[in-house]
Amino acid sequence: MKRSILQYIYLLPVFLLVLVAPGCKKFLEEQDKSNLTPDNYYTLPEHAEAAIAAAYAQTRFIGNDAGIFVGNFSMLEAVTGTAKTETGQNSDLNNLFGLVYNGDNLLVRNWWNGLYSVIAQTNLVLDKVPNINPMDQAQKNRILGEARFLRAWAYFYAVRLWGDIPLITKPVADASSPDFYPSRTPQETVYNQIVADLTAAESSGLSWTDASGRASLGAVKTLLAKVYLTMAGFPLNKGNSHFQLAATKANEVITSTQFSLFPNYADLHDVAKENIGEQIWEIQYLASVAANPMQQKLLPNFKGISAYSDEIGTTVPVNQFYQSYEAGDRRTVDRVGYFYTSYYTEGSGALKNLSAPYIFKHFDIIANGTSGVAGTARSDLNWMQLRYAEVLLTYAEAQNEIGGGPNAAAWSALKQIRDRATLTTPAIGTFTQASFREAVWKERWYELCYEGITWFDMVRLRKAFNMSTKSFVDFVGYAFPDNGATLAQKHLLFPLPTDEMRNNPNLKPQNDGYAN
Repeated sequence: MKRSILQYIYLLPVFLLVLVAPGCKKFLEEQDKSNLTPDNYYTLPEHAEAAIAAAYAQTRFIGNDAGIFVGNFSMLEAVTGTAKTETGQNSDLNNLFGLVYNGDNLLVRNWWNGLYSVIAQTNLVLDKVPNINPMDQAQKNRILGEARFLRAWAYFYAVRLWGDIPLITKPVADASSPDFYPSRTPQETVYNQIVADLTAAESSGLSWTDASGRASLGAVKTLLAKVYLTMAGFPLNKGNSHFQLAATKANEVITSTQFSLFPNYADLHDVAKENIGEQIWEIQYLASVAANPMQQKLLPNFKGISAYSDEIGTTVPVNQFYQSYEAGDRRTVDRVGYFYTSYYTEGSGALKNLSAPYIFKHFDIIANGTSGVAGTARSDLNWMQLRYAEVLLTYAEAQNEIGGGPNAAAWSALKQIRDRATLTTPAIGTFTQASFREAVWKERWYELCYEGITWFDMVRLRKAFNMSTKSFVDFVGYAFPDNGATLAQKHLLFPLPTDEMRNNPNLKPQNDGYAN
């Protein structure tokens, strides 16, 4: 299923090369037709397919290394208080968990570079593909729609991470471009561009689903619902108008009947069920092309429960969060839900008690091994980005806000999440708007944990989840239960990378609370 995207991956170096065009010298002015450039390459439909495949490939920066024993994905979990690390060798990671990071942090820099690499590649696609002729118009529209989706996806991450950021929508060829040393754009303008891209993508002829791993109409509408929900809260505070937009878009996904919750949590990390059902859109991995690199990093620190030789424990749950789930919640059942507290020796031997919870939501059984079956130590497992469970919770939250309390559809959306967890949902008449709001927030914390979502919820709500009292408290002043690190006002945004600000003074000033 993944090969329709990945078959073009061998051309990726071409597109990485053309992201930056060299300056001209007199003795180089003769044109060499064998030298590929953006101006002479984009001539065939196959070039367009390779270009969009390169954009998809760039999204995999999330799993890339960030120094010893760390992947970029850990950044978004380290600052939530729901995770800790079992490895102490990486100071950048330790500083994130301790909330003492700054613009020199390697993970912060990698996220900036990774997101703007996606943006640069999609800008090329959107600039060059329209002029390819002859090319089937439906194919062209589809590729342009996918590019707009990916650009919106990247900018949505970036604007939430850093606030005001450079908004670049055209390829940057050389130092004469006004975007070579860009200034920061007000975040509301960035959000407006994100909405414009996704609205255009809605009309690009994408199918509702795409089992190959490409962006689909369902993915576009799901992301748009997330964007509207975020705009309704901090920092834009658009309120009910955008809660309504979020509810409408989420409901379009729900009523399409194209998506549904998997009956079993194991289906979420089953290679055979990628890009279908609950998985609306994922970052694609295929071991023969690009293997999932997160498996070793999520394993317990060298406890010998996998086919992998490296078991790192980069990001693991804090026990307080695991213990805060309701009694009987299926998501906490060992090797059934989102956690495991025991596993097989070397992946396939005798069952071993681990005496602590670890993340099972992303666990590749084929790669790691299972009882009596040795693992391959090569993972094809995708990395989830948009799934139907979040759509249900987005709708429930947004509809409750605009309705002054939950209607039957909002209550049903929440109930579907809790039903799968084998939990009883109180009758709709027992909820007030405030109590239903917090019930949905809790399910977002419990259902969407360790998917790079929780910190963004904390920011838009200006709230943190107190695991001891199982209540929501102010973001500023919340102390992490595992290490006592305390959230401050500055932690509502990340610092811009120091190297970027050094190279481009137009990015100054730095975000509040961080040194320039």
